[in-house]
Amino acid sequence: MKTLHCRDAGFDCEGVIKAATDEEVLAQAAVHAHDVHGVEVSPELANQLRTLIKEEA
Repeated sequence: MKTLHCRDAGFDCEGVIKAATDEEVLAQAAVHAHDVHGVEVSPELANQLRTLIKEEA
């Protein structure tokens, strides 16, 4: 399972995105960033977020 903690991306947010692949995590992160934080995920931001995705058991 791949996970991305919103707090790791610099937001004061307890959100955690979980999915099977990096691409699914990034897609969900883009929706979360837009809906919750009013942020559009650019290709540059997506590349930065990709580095924050962790593999969890």
